[in-house]
Amino acid sequence: MNAIDLHVHSTYSDGTFTPKMLIDEAVRKGLSAMALTDHDTTDGIDDARLASSGTNVELIPGIELSCSYKGFKEIHIVGLFINDKDKAFNAKLEELRTTRDERNHLMCEKLRMHGIDISFDVMDNDYGNAVITRAHFADYLMKHGYVSSKKEAFDRYVGDNAPCFVPRRYLSSGDGIRIILDAKGVPILAHPTLYHLGNDVMRDMLAALKADGLAGMECIYSTYTMGEEIQMRRLAKEFGLIPSGGSDFHGANKPSISLGTGKGHLFVPESILEPIRKHAH
Repeated sequence: MNAIDLHVHSTYSDGTFTPKMLIDEAVRKGLSAMALTDHDTTDGIDDARLASSGTNVELIPGIELSCSYKGFKEIHIVGLFINDKDKAFNAKLEELRTTRDERNHLMCEKLRMHGIDISFDVMDNDYGNAVITRAHFADYLMKHGYVSSKKEAFDRYVGDNAPCFVPRRYLSSGDGIRIILDAKGVPILAHPTLYHLGNDVMRDMLAALKADGLAGMECIYSTYTMGEEIQMRRLAKEFGLIPSGGSDFHGANKPSISLGTGKGHLFVPESILEPIRKHAH
């Protein structure tokens, strides 16, 4: 049975592979399907669609939305099989880009107060094709010699507890799910174990998200232990959620994770794709 990968990032968000490079790598790896799920943008999908034409790799249009659960916890909702041409959907994405830009202006101001020669115009010029994230700030700091690694950039400047961090305004999880549903997509909870919730809080969250229209959850993921995968599969079955999975590939920004194979042992079987496809509107 062939492998697939339903969680992948390109240079249009915080990955280092262009969409064409991703498709080329998917072909090399023998994947039968790949979903491009950039953060809060679908701008790379046309490039990926063009690159996949004439290959054996099915390109699944997707997205990963950053959302807030109950106003206190950041969670990510992946949308698969979305209609990336939907006008209302794209208008909402433009609103999200505006809020990100506002946050990034403030981060540039804070970085300048700490002696960093930076401006939003320079960032936009250097990374303008992408949704600019803290990974781009870390890249800028490293390239310009302010830090020796991206980890140092986060630790000293842009991490959650660092002096130049500015919190974002997030969609509510319910709104994120509804936006994906309105775009005829299938909303999937990304990497649930990474939220470090206790068992009771996790169950409460899954019940609430299911009531909002959540269709699936990532039961296969690069960092899961075997025990975590078993646990996620059990929870998916308990809450009637479709299992999904992916590597969360970012290229050089997550160098230990490879497309399709994660940290070396990831295997997302193509058999899990059909139930997701059937759920798409």
